[in-house]
Amino acid sequence: MHVRSIRRQALGLAGGLFLTTLSLPALAASGLPTDDSATSTTPHATFWQALELKSTTPADVWTRLESGFGLPHNISNPRVKEWLDYFAAHPQYVSAVSRNARPWLRWVTRQLEARDMPTELALLPFIESAYDPAAKHPGGASGLWQFMPRTGEAMGLNDTWWYAGRRDVMASTKAALDYLQTLADQWYDGDLELALAAYNAGAGTVNRAQERAAAQGKPIDYWHLSLPRQTMDYVPKLLALAEVISDPQRYGVTLPDIPDRPAIAQVTTQGQLSLNDAARLAGVSEQRLRELNPALRREATRPTQSAKLVIPAASRQRFLANLDTLAPEKRRTKAHYVVKRGDTLSGIAARHDIPISVLRQQNGLDGNLLRIGQSLIVPSTGQSTRLASHDATREVTVKPGDSLSRIAARHDVSVDELARWNRLDRSDYLHPGQRLTLRQTPR
Repeated sequence: MHVRSIRRQALGLAGGLFLTTLSLPALAASGLPTDDSATSTTPHATFWQALELKSTTPADVWTRLESGFGLPHNISNPRVKEWLDYFAAHPQYVSAVSRNARPWLRWVTRQLEARDMPTELALLPFIESAYDPAAKHPGGASGLWQFMPRTGEAMGLNDTWWYAGRRDVMASTKAALDYLQTLADQWYDGDLELALAAYNAGAGTVNRAQERAAAQGKPIDYWHLSLPRQTMDYVPKLLALAEVISDPQRYGVTLPDIPDRPAIAQVTTQGQLSLNDAARLAGVSEQRLRELNPALRREATRPTQSAKLVIPAASRQRFLANLDTLAPEKRRTKAHYVVKRGDTLSGIAARHDIPISVLRQQNGLDGNLLRIGQSLIVPSTGQSTRLASHDATREVTVKPGDSLSRIAARHDVSVDELARWNRLDRSDYLHPGQRLTLRQTPR
């Protein structure tokens, strides 16, 4: 499926007209720099030099985003008009979510450009998650693109003790765009509006709505289907939002300044690395790295040589240079533990603050049987030295009827502490069987 932006073609045509019609006098009048000494002998060199200088002037991300718009915005449609009125009445919503999008929007837009998909889709996380990669829905959806667990797993977004794939912005963006393209190509002959409806409600729901419409002699395009209320609003809301981005002043919206230059970079850590050490190497705060890497659950990258980390783009060179000089003992690599008499798998797991399932997985164990002298691989949790030495850290399993407040009261900790340790909001819904980290800190 390829949806080419008519707006992008028009801008390219306008650029071509600019190149063929701009004369040197007009160039001078435009305020662009010129080389007077070369004007009489090498006019073309002066022209291209000036054009090159102009082309390097950085634009903002909003201009880049708009230049790739390719969906019809249908602003006269009553369903779109309803959302235009909403955004005009709540301009602070668009402004606030735009600030959340600052680190990610350019990168997501470039992924769409590379696929020749309309860049309105970069605004879909406005609707799904308010551009919060750590967003969780009571129904189970998670991440920037709000994948449900089963769909996320089907799209390769693994969920492990170390890593929450649906909260990985780069991996989940690829998965979301793959999913949209697959839906459009497999079911709807490339129709992105129907694919978006299926992304929201499921292809089965949309396909059954098409069958009902066809049986009644009605058109089977998105705008004539009877769908769940949320899905009926889904595409109009996206199109209205794109229209607001195109003309923010008209709707009283103030967009934050987001320069059209890389804000983030993904690097390979060459093995497991704690966020504390990574922050020091990059010259940024540990909190900043947590914000950029919400998929990491254990205060460290995954324990593999190909482990990835997102850092500010401006810190990339410093990080890589410092990484090359990092002492081996500073890396969070797998340690080996030799089984002694009286050891049990559960005891070793508790002593090293890891679930038994992780210990089994790392060592290819099917049960709990150990042999004296057996060497076990024990991965590091990435917790800081202070926590390892002074705090007793363990996991608790959520029971039916549990809430953060009930669990906090049961273990004599505050709700804020419990939420912070598990990167949850106080209002988050807990699922029976869910595991929460609990730290008993001496008071």
